[in-house]
Amino acid sequence: MSIYKEIFDSKKNKSKLFALLVDPDKQDNDDLLSLIEKSIKAKVDLFFIGGSLLMDDKLEECITTIKSKSDIPVILFPGNSMQISNKADAILFLSLISGRNPHTLIGQQVISAPILKQTNLEIVSTGYMLIDSGEATTASYMSNTTPIPHAKHNIATATAIAGEMLGLKLIFLDGGSGAKQAISTKMISSVSSQIDIPLIVGGGIRSAEKAIENCAAGADIIVVGNAIEKENGLIAEIAEAIHNF
Repeated sequence: MSIYKEIFDSKKNKSKLFALLVDPDKQDNDDLLSLIEKSIKAKVDLFFIGGSLLMDDKLEECITTIKSKSDIPVILFPGNSMQISNKADAILFLSLISGRNPHTLIGQQVISAPILKQTNLEIVSTGYMLIDSGEATTASYMSNTTPIPHAKHNIATATAIAGEMLGLKLIFLDGGSGAKQAISTKMISSVSSQIDIPLIVGGGIRSAEKAIENCAAGADIIVVGNAIEKENGLIAEIAEAIHNF
């Protein structure tokens, strides 16, 4: 069964999934092994691998380590067209539909498509939407785009609807790494109520309670990264809350 089918079936069955975002630059080998062990015990559903800017060329090493120690699916969450590895299981083929920069809407995709065509990766087309989180993020700076304002639910909803109509398979609302404020439950609810494809939500989720609020608002996959880098005891708490929702 494809990873996307599992995600879509989970949405259809009203089950929620927990994805752990791993930035290869922020993990030494011991930290990564500990993270994998905790993730297995907590029954994390998915690993998202990537970052807005990778400096240390540890992408493939990180994926290889995870794959050697775990059966949890590894999905590339690329910050640019260079972050591709055939060692992963799938890739979120991102189009930054919240911005108006043609390079992130289609330019990088044109560059990477011929490379991806030669891999065994499952390609999952994803409408990526940056939402204002109270400060400039690496993602907004590197993409040279303006995030959707935090309270503009109608803009986010119309953008997500357009993404689905264009044939994208997932919508990803992201506040960015280290977001000061999480995406509002009103925005999540508004977007979720108007699309039929799975909705991913990440950024600013620092507790099990916040994860549950987002699930209740309509998120199908909760993504946590930065908070767990600071306190990875949260992995078990958030996973349990999401899976018992």
